[in-house]
Amino acid sequence: MSCTDSDPKIVAAATVVPASAAPIAAALAGPAPVAMPRINEPAPAFNTQTTHGPRSLADYKGKWLVLFSHPADFTPVCTTEFTAFARAAGEFGALNTELLGLSIDSVFSHLAWVQNIKEKFGVEIPFPIIEDLSMNVARAYGMIHPGAADTSAVRATFIIDDKGILRAMVYYPMTNGRSVAEILRLVKGLQYSLANGVATPEGWQPGEKVLLGAPKTVAELEARSGQDLETTDWYFSMKPAA
Repeated sequence: MSCTDSDPKIVAAATVVPASAAPIAAALAGPAPVAMPRINEPAPAFNTQTTHGPRSLADYKGKWLVLFSHPADFTPVCTTEFTAFARAAGEFGALNTELLGLSIDSVFSHLAWVQNIKEKFGVEIPFPIIEDLSMNVARAYGMIHPGAADTSAVRATFIIDDKGILRAMVYYPMTNGRSVAEILRLVKGLQYSLANGVATPEGWQPGEKVLLGAPKTVAELEARSGQDLETTDWYFSMKPAA
């Protein structure tokens, strides 16, 4: 299956009905709903097999996690993403952040692909890849979109904090590779915002000015006049990064 496979197939939701009524029930059921996790809520738990042995979400407690899916092993776009994640693994590690890949492939396929990348591209993949033939993890995280392909996960990326809370989700189509540099930047921004109670502007990088939320009361508005802020208008104030 290629990264650009886009033949839509509709899978009817499973329903327990008498055999004689099954065709009618299947027609009425329509496409199976896609489960979608929610930002700022606990990430869906999982317990699964990977190229590095068993892994669960609980194993990453105390660390940030970038969980990302790819449509299939041995495909061009996915290979560019994996080599990019591998090259950036040290930078993610410096942010107390682990990487974890996933596709609807067997661990044997993953191992063969990892070995192929090492031999053909000279890049070692240092992070685990989930075997998800059951699609349990992919479904829990909304990685399978009926309009894309029936058994391929789209390019979904989930950033989970050190307490197991989902902080960001980014989805790409099968045809276009994601930017690992942007994911790294987003982890830095999320960690800074949570630690300092501020927002970061477009394209923010560590050391650059940050944003305060708009004041919600007259008292908050007046209090800003005595602070060392760069205020453009009452709702728009910036300050140097700590």
